[in-house]
Amino acid sequence: MPTRLSGTVPPRHAAPAPSDPRERRPGVALVSISRLQTLCETVAPRYTDRARFYSVREGYGAAVTALQSYVESGAVDVVLAAGSNGAYLRENLCVPVVTVKVNGFDVLSAITRATTTWPDQPLGLVLHETVSRELDDLGQLLKIQIRQRAYRSADEVQDAVDSLAALGCKVIIGPGMACDFAQQAGLEHVFLYSLGAVDEAFERSVELARVSREKESKRLRLNTIVAHMRDGVAAFDDNGQLEAVNPAMFTLLGVDAERVATPGARQFELTRKLGPMLRELSESGVAIEERLEHIDGRAFITSCVPIYEHGLRAGAVVTVQDAQMAQRIDRSLRTTQRPRHLVAKHELAELVGNSPRIDKVRRLARTGASHDATVLLTGESGTGKELVAQGIHNASARRGNPFVAFNCAALPEGLIESELFGHDEGAFTGARRGGKAGLFEIAHTGTIFLDEIGEMPAAMQNRLLRVLQEREVMRLGSGRPVPVDVRVIAATHRDLNTLVAEGRFRADLYFRLNLLQVTLPALRERREDIRLLAQTLLARNAVQFGLNARASALILDVLSPLFTHYDWPGNVRELENLLARAAIYLDSDVTHHAQTLHDVFPELQRLSEPEKPARNDVAAHAPQTSATPIIPLTRDAALAALHTACGNRAAAARALGISRTTFWRLMKDGG
Repeated sequence: MPTRLSGTVPPRHAAPAPSDPRERRPGVALVSISRLQTLCETVAPRYTDRARFYSVREGYGAAVTALQSYVESGAVDVVLAAGSNGAYLRENLCVPVVTVKVNGFDVLSAITRATTTWPDQPLGLVLHETVSRELDDLGQLLKIQIRQRAYRSADEVQDAVDSLAALGCKVIIGPGMACDFAQQAGLEHVFLYSLGAVDEAFERSVELARVSREKESKRLRLNTIVAHMRDGVAAFDDNGQLEAVNPAMFTLLGVDAERVATPGARQFELTRKLGPMLRELSESGVAIEERLEHIDGRAFITSCVPIYEHGLRAGAVVTVQDAQMAQRIDRSLRTTQRPRHLVAKHELAELVGNSPRIDKVRRLARTGASHDATVLLTGESGTGKELVAQGIHNASARRGNPFVAFNCAALPEGLIESELFGHDEGAFTGARRGGKAGLFEIAHTGTIFLDEIGEMPAAMQNRLLRVLQEREVMRLGSGRPVPVDVRVIAATHRDLNTLVAEGRFRADLYFRLNLLQVTLPALRERREDIRLLAQTLLARNAVQFGLNARASALILDVLSPLFTHYDWPGNVRELENLLARAAIYLDSDVTHHAQTLHDVFPELQRLSEPEKPARNDVAAHAPQTSATPIIPLTRDAALAALHTACGNRAAAARALGISRTTFWRLMKDGG
């Protein structure tokens, strides 16, 4: 059993505790059968601060057996031996073996000692592996009788000594075993190895042990990391031989780890499954990165990249990832990292009213929510189309996933494409570094709400149609489509049938969008809901405006004539604005002076006649009164209001009593 020269003997099956800083030193096993041991014990104390030493007084197979547990536990990093013993250990151990080298000085020193002690005696020199022809010439020059024999194994040492003795050699110069055999034969002997040679071997052993320990630490750290990866990892040399593989690779590929316990079995199974990628890499030299592969019927995301050492390809590493796991991670990232504004805040229950028209809207919306189909919301501006869209999203199976709203009339055509479909880096001047995901990608697994779809430019209609058909988007500047799982809800105040007939909207896109249609009624078409809706809006904003029950009742009383006779061209949005205006002026005396009241609420002067059949255009809903002439809602009227407001569109819209969207539409379409 090995004994330790620099302290107590460590446990046979465990490496020394790493918590002790001294035990972090590398371990060196000193293997010698006979006389080399004395020199090793002399030199070892000089290196105890740099390494731990273990003495093994065995040779060949016995030494391998004695060292096995120390090598496996990591206690021994390097073995120091000499001659054929060292050569044997190098072939049978998995750690580096340093041999004591005999140089010319050692040989001449031994010859000098032999000739000085036993002059005129024939010398026999036993060397490992080869003899020196130069020594034959030197013997003739110095008139010394020198015979040489080489050995490669322990048995050959005995034969070499016997052969030299038969040739009349009286003094044997050689390693410790040769000296022992010479002594048994009654011959004189000189030990060949010098203290300097042993010291030089120690220096090499300690340095090599240090480097080996560092490499082993890095390897173990890397193996630990790889072993805990969920992705399968396998490394191959340049000949396709398996070098390393982690347990996840076997699990992902459905390989029984116990059945492939031998290296040959592992090589066969992994080569059978991963061989096509390795051959492709070998033939093309181009790395395979994140490619979808089907192996034994299962989908995986695979990569196969070359390993280079000193500029030359030395192998390849293959990674395999479960495609379903990648999809789950993708969904998780999209869910946890999406911005707050991508959340639908409203529910269908927030649709206020008991009229048959609003009941129909609720019923159709709930039906649409239960089916993952495209929905088209139609109705005038301000009727609550986005609220219904959010409600459908929150009532569907996509609840909790992104809700992305986009107004198709809000941006120029060039920006709409980038906003909806995204772009790669360098796609155009000013493109974001690293590229940008479009709203369809951001809405993946959720809902995208396309408001004012009737305003979408013709070129964008083509791209939108492709997205609806193929369920994939192509970023600007990219040649690779990105699959998306998105529900589309579109909304418009336009009559899309008319736009299709005029050639301003694609018929095939209209039919794609018009799968489930929900038409939201104008506020004047459900007057029975207006008071309840006003009460709900006041209650919702009571804290903001500091309203109590009496104040809310007063506002409802002041505005009650509007509930019955006003046309509400701005619909619910206009009602909410009027309630907010009433709450702001509540503390003044406007409620006690009719003329002042009409100044604050000009809508009271524009009360309509009994309801007439409604027309589709906005101007048709402008109330006709005898109290105040109604300004026709035309482009000329909008331009005049804009001139009076010094170019301020918001002020011009307020002067006309319409929303900014309606004002913008008048300016664009001419009424």
